[in-house]
Amino acid sequence: MFLTTFEHQVYFSYIRSAAYPGNWQESDANDVLFAAGEAKNLGSVSGPNRQRDLCTFCTISLDQEEVFRTKVFDKSVCPFYGEDFYFEIPRPFQCLSFYVYAKSVFQRDLPVGKVSIRKDDLCKYSGKENWFSLQTVDPNSEVQGKVHLEMRLSEVITENGSTGQHISVRIIECKELPLISGQNCDPYATVSLVGPARSDQKKTKVKKKTSNPHFEETFFFEVTRSYSRRTQFNVEEEDIEKLEIKVDLWNNENLAQDVFLGETRVPVKILQSDHIHKAWYLLQPKGNGNKSKSDDLGSLRLKLTYIEDTVLPSACYTPLCTLLLKSPDVKPISASAAHILGDICRERYEVVLPMVRLLLHNNRFVPFVSAVAALELDNTQEANTIFRGNSLATRCIDDMMKIVGKNYLSVTLKPVIDEICESNKTCEIDPIKLKEGDNVEVNKENLQGYVQKVFSSITQSSSNCPPLMCDVFRSLRHLACKRFPGDPHVQYSAVSSFVFLRFFAVAVLSPHSFQLRSHHPDPEISRTLTLISKTIQTLGSWGSLSKKLSSFKETYMYDFFKSFQEEKCIEKVKKFLDEISSNVSKESSGLEDAVVLKEGEVQKRAQGRKPPGMKTFKKRWLRLTNRELSYHKHKGKDADRTINVKNIRAVEKVDESAFNRKNMFQVVHSEKPLYVQAGNCVEASEWLEVLSQVSRCNEGRLATFHPSNYTSGAWQCCQSLSSNAPGCKPCTTTMLANLQLDIDCDREAERIFSLLSANDTKLQSMEDACASLAVYQGPQREPEEYSKFTIQEPKETFHTLKQLRNIMEELQRQHNSRNDVRQYGSLDNPIVGKTS
Repeated sequence: MFLTTFEHQVYFSYIRSAAYPGNWQESDANDVLFAAGEAKNLGSVSGPNRQRDLCTFCTISLDQEEVFRTKVFDKSVCPFYGEDFYFEIPRPFQCLSFYVYAKSVFQRDLPVGKVSIRKDDLCKYSGKENWFSLQTVDPNSEVQGKVHLEMRLSEVITENGSTGQHISVRIIECKELPLISGQNCDPYATVSLVGPARSDQKKTKVKKKTSNPHFEETFFFEVTRSYSRRTQFNVEEEDIEKLEIKVDLWNNENLAQDVFLGETRVPVKILQSDHIHKAWYLLQPKGNGNKSKSDDLGSLRLKLTYIEDTVLPSACYTPLCTLLLKSPDVKPISASAAHILGDICRERYEVVLPMVRLLLHNNRFVPFVSAVAALELDNTQEANTIFRGNSLATRCIDDMMKIVGKNYLSVTLKPVIDEICESNKTCEIDPIKLKEGDNVEVNKENLQGYVQKVFSSITQSSSNCPPLMCDVFRSLRHLACKRFPGDPHVQYSAVSSFVFLRFFAVAVLSPHSFQLRSHHPDPEISRTLTLISKTIQTLGSWGSLSKKLSSFKETYMYDFFKSFQEEKCIEKVKKFLDEISSNVSKESSGLEDAVVLKEGEVQKRAQGRKPPGMKTFKKRWLRLTNRELSYHKHKGKDADRTINVKNIRAVEKVDESAFNRKNMFQVVHSEKPLYVQAGNCVEASEWLEVLSQVSRCNEGRLATFHPSNYTSGAWQCCQSLSSNAPGCKPCTTTMLANLQLDIDCDREAERIFSLLSANDTKLQSMEDACASLAVYQGPQREPEEYSKFTIQEPKETFHTLKQLRNIMEELQRQHNSRNDVRQYGSLDNPIVGKTS
């Protein structure tokens, strides 16, 4: 998903519920694309900052855990951030929040305001653009987590023979309490019985360094409602309808004021006499959160798209996957399930991605895309318009290149893109946009140098082009020659229209969208990249010089392009296209360059024995290339330690209890495990993924690992005494594939089912059109409803549609049968209690 960034955009692609036969379990994982756009009329903050000097930035948080932040926008109360972030949420969450901060030089950054949207409310804003008023950042509203309670209302006989009632409240445990200053909290709970004339409070013990404390404490409260057995006359001193059980969670701060973590309130009236009420409750803000006026703080523009999918057991998707994977063999291809899916959802770009991923995983992509490309070429009348439209074939190939060619882009373009962004040379050649003091000749020379570097990087990169991309390009070249045998250039234009126009030029224009840069470049650098992208598109396109020059509407671009030696460029492009699309196998010209796959600041546990006074965890800069993993005291410094990626034997999560820290993972190699704490849950997930990918084909990978650490002479997870004892838990299975892709076929199949269900009306229309065409014996006609679909063989297409219909009905039945599985008050579906 790649979007223009003129506003905030958040995309939740799915929520996964993993199911297993006989044991319905759920786990959440959401894909998010967030484009940080603009704020307006930001209010003043407390502190020395004057409003007109406000330098602000925006952060994205899952509950209270910050996962991303934008660059600082200087001195504006209406900042345009213009950044987007794509990530997968690796854990359950309650709120997605956006905070605006004022940057401070001499003290802590000051919060201006926030927008906080509960997960259950995201669907209300789906597909709509909204300005959200900023709310006050109130510590009493910053809550997350849930509490497990067991309550019982019982009758008791007192010493004088009267009957009264008491309540027992058992606080069992809590889950997902927030981090405090990046570390696990020291939580305790207070349990109160509150009413109009009373407030009895009791307190649990403090649990140290945990976000998932087990309390297992029970408290009893007298209820002042009694009657005499002799008279049966009720004496109600207090109305039970007004009593509540109130549970507050706090972090014990020792020397400072304790920090509020959340509360829940349970009305006593829901308790039936002598019946046990046991349930999970979501923690709520104190006092209903903040209720202050928000107009004074400004507002933030957001666009949200939220899609929720529940993934069934794998066996449920076997019929759908089988039908889709048969698509390349169906004649004609337009009657196949995959082509029908693309046909009925042609207005929705996102429909192609799950289908492409499913075909890639099962090695069925090349035959399918070859068949749909052949169908498109049959309807193409002129060679110079080949693959120019937004067809099913071009969309499939676009998505394939983004998935398969990610590392190829990084190897080819990242070094030169980094140089362009960091050297910051002026390259403006439009006379209208020149600033005072600019020299257009110097700018033109700068731009020409950058274009030459990008062009050379591309045309010399054939040895790094992924084999699957080469297979697709080879097929396109063959099909184009077959369709237009009299045109000697079409074999090249068929390939260049993808690799130059739709792949490299787009990545140069928007490097952040392809993970080539961590932030969007500033406006001046963006302008430079735009000029480079335009020139690369033209240099890589196939056609006469006069035709290329006519594509420039601007005179200054026309003059600039003429400065290139056309014949030399053509020869280089031709050689490059031959190498990535011919039948000749290519060999790398030398040792593969080291490519940085991921780097960032982490907390690393000290290796070996810890000298007295030495900190257990230290900040380090962790850097992973396709060759080695290294850590450094600071970014750019020499490595303290280097681990060859070929020596990595396992990459796994570490239990929170091992070091009382969240977001921990371990890299098991030939020596002692390297224990690392990532900055947040998203960072931890990304490190695990990229480390697993780069080491998954290593020899000697472990089958088991220890999820905890070895200390005091034993492994804390299994109590094995030997430090060399085999692991006690199976390692995460990895898919050994040439593409090295992590593709969840069940998730992709569920996404396809959801898209088919959302377009059920179009499926029915296509069925009706097939039925009409199959029985109609008159002359050919093109009614409007028929022209919406590609129907070459009505009977074959109708047969596939009926198969799809039967599969969809069965999947819907499976979903319906599980609608009531998640009991209200369970861990996965906690009760939203009252707030004060």
